[in-house]
Amino acid sequence: MRPAIFLDRDGTLVHDGGYLHRPEDYRRLPGVAEGLGLLRDAGFRLVLVTNQSGIGRGYFGAEDLARFQQALAADLGSLGIELDGTYVCPHRPEEGCACRKPRPGLVHRAIRELDLDPARSFAVGDRPRDVELARTVPLRGGVLVARPDAVGAAEDAGATLPPNVVRAPDLATAARIILDWPGSEPPRPRSRGNA
Repeated sequence: MRPAIFLDRDGTLVHDGGYLHRPEDYRRLPGVAEGLGLLRDAGFRLVLVTNQSGIGRGYFGAEDLARFQQALAADLGSLGIELDGTYVCPHRPEEGCACRKPRPGLVHRAIRELDLDPARSFAVGDRPRDVELARTVPLRGGVLVARPDAVGAAEDAGATLPPNVVRAPDLATAARIILDWPGSEPPRPRSRGNA
């Protein structure tokens, strides 16, 4: 069983423009390349877990999401980084599904399918519901990365987070925090070619 980083997408890896689905709107955030590289090289599996209610709301279709994901995969691939899994909740919040974060359905599925160790894994995201997975799964911990907009920053500052969740300004800092996490046994490092 390997440890993993359960990553949010919008606002964590890419600029959050609201219901992202067009490849031309893809913009990787600063610190993502460094952060993912550090985590990958340390031996963590990189697993994307994302709420995409735009599908359930009828704003875009699964094929639109797939095209956006291809842009993400191509960009990360150009950096030598590959995601080990992608898990998507397409439902609206009011549907009450088990897979919409902060509910742990998608993470439990990833743990089973990818043979992951939740006790050594972390959640990283830009909203409290993303890192609440540290409690609901439960995971070793979580890191809430800062949202750049003033409204988001104010909302996050007032959020009550699980005790095993800390804050970071970006994904690069989040990665360094995870690698120095107190009491954590680091995963076995692997080369970029050993994905």
